[in-house]
Amino acid sequence: MRPFPTKTWAGLCALLLLGNTPQALAQSAQQVQADYPNRPIRMVVPYAAGGPMDFIGRTLGQKMAPTLGQNFVIDNRVGAGGAIGTDAVAKAAPDGYTLLNTSSSHASLPVVSKSLPYNPVKDFVPITLVASSVGFVLAAHPSVPARNLQEFIADAKAHPGKYNYGSAGIGNVMHFAAESFNASAGTQLTHVPYKGVSQALTDLVAGRIEVSFGAATALLPMIKAGKLKALAITGPARWDQMPDVPTVSEAGLPGFIYTPWYGLWFPAGTPTAYVTRMQREVAKALQDPEVKRHFSEQGFVAVGSTSADFTKVIADEIEMNKRLALKIDFTAQ
Repeated sequence: MRPFPTKTWAGLCALLLLGNTPQALAQSAQQVQADYPNRPIRMVVPYAAGGPMDFIGRTLGQKMAPTLGQNFVIDNRVGAGGAIGTDAVAKAAPDGYTLLNTSSSHASLPVVSKSLPYNPVKDFVPITLVASSVGFVLAAHPSVPARNLQEFIADAKAHPGKYNYGSAGIGNVMHFAAESFNASAGTQLTHVPYKGVSQALTDLVAGRIEVSFGAATALLPMIKAGKLKALAITGPARWDQMPDVPTVSEAGLPGFIYTPWYGLWFPAGTPTAYVTRMQREVAKALQDPEVKRHFSEQGFVAVGSTSADFTKVIADEIEMNKRLALKIDFTAQ
């Protein structure tokens, strides 16, 4: 029989001496946190490499590795709008060594897909809301005649189905941002789903689709180069990297805001002590001025919420998406 590690024996002895008291339970939790982690942690990103989740994972991993004493290994599991990678985490061992790093599409997939192989709420433990976005930019190919958002809305309403928009897949946040816009503006932009953000933007620049709602930082170089034009940004305020681009709210749709968010989850059943340890380490990393600066440059606002607060954010987002699906008469596929 393999002997117990010394630290484990110490924890067991403490429990035997103190009994099942609050003091004993607290000491046991501290011991579990002290022993965790003792090997690299796999961070599953359910989208192609190079996207916002990759950036978030690598930035946090580099900052947290010295404190945790272990590295984070990014595992890109692409497909089904994020469902393949997400399912891999749902079915992983709840031992604290596999976590999900994804976006608010986690709360839209259950609304657009009727055959998810996992339950987005019951099969996961929310760790923390890592960041929110400054908003998506509504970008158009130069061939689109509209010079501003109002002209675009007017043209799109006068010609239903004229404009195609790309997204990273059905249920992706790019998809729901555009459908939220359709519902608010009374337009009928046609959805063209792709397998990833880069493919959608490649076709946008090539003129094979006319518009897209995309991450501000991903679109910025193309807009600066004149390959695309920015009509508006969906955040609550203008982005300092694009000060001349108005918000959707001020440019034609008062009150319209759509800000994707990004977070971390463990598989359901992961020990609470591990969840607490990871949440604290992430929150600490997000307070670092260098990390904040890097996030800001990429169009993110660092958050670092509690697990309970993040749980509420997810529930509210799912309900919002359900209402949107009903409003636009969207049928789950």
